[in-house]
Amino acid sequence: MSHVPSKAGKRSQTKKLRIILADDHTILRQGLRALIDSQPDMEVADEAADGVEALEKARTVLPDVVIMDIGMPKMDGAQATEFLKRELPQIKVLALTVQEDTSYLSQMLKANASGYVLKRAAADELIKAIRIVAAGGHYLDPELTTRFVANHFAPQQDEVEDLHPPLSKREQDVMRLIAWGYTNKEIAATLKISVKTVETYKARLMVKLDLRSRVDIVRYALRHGWLDEK
Repeated sequence: MSHVPSKAGKRSQTKKLRIILADDHTILRQGLRALIDSQPDMEVADEAADGVEALEKARTVLPDVVIMDIGMPKMDGAQATEFLKRELPQIKVLALTVQEDTSYLSQMLKANASGYVLKRAAADELIKAIRIVAAGGHYLDPELTTRFVANHFAPQQDEVEDLHPPLSKREQDVMRLIAWGYTNKEIAATLKISVKTVETYKARLMVKLDLRSRVDIVRYALRHGWLDEK
């Protein structure tokens, strides 16, 4: 007689996302642990109170995601992220911070963090961000993107002339909104064009610049100073 695995057996074999919490506030870590451990597809594997400890724990635990605060003792989150991604590039880093200044956002993205979430964001926003970065995606806090896109939406003329190969004004508009985390539907609504037109501009600019993903677009925008404060 053949053996048919039970549904319960299949569920027990499901691999959970393993997460390290790196933050110097014990009470916050406790709250985050309770939130994450309550999810069916993730668990907190370890905790760290500073950047140095975060690196040590990551080397030992090899988690899927490190939730990284920026303002920590011994080594800040940006430095810890840079060292971690250089040594263990497969581990995803999600910044969770009170810092709303774009300079901190730029630092974390340049260090190859996969996401940036504000501590005052809703709990379900953090859980959503964890799942996105764990799957290889890129996540920026919606409130940050909404607030700062107005400051960085219109490209300077010298930026337009320096691009090689050149992008049209509309292609640059689409690229900036992609870099800030807007969906195709949101870009279409912002620019008052169709979703299909957005997809056309996106495909065209990615071919021109030899980019393969949204992360490549964000990095390109960073290299050209498009996400820095004016």
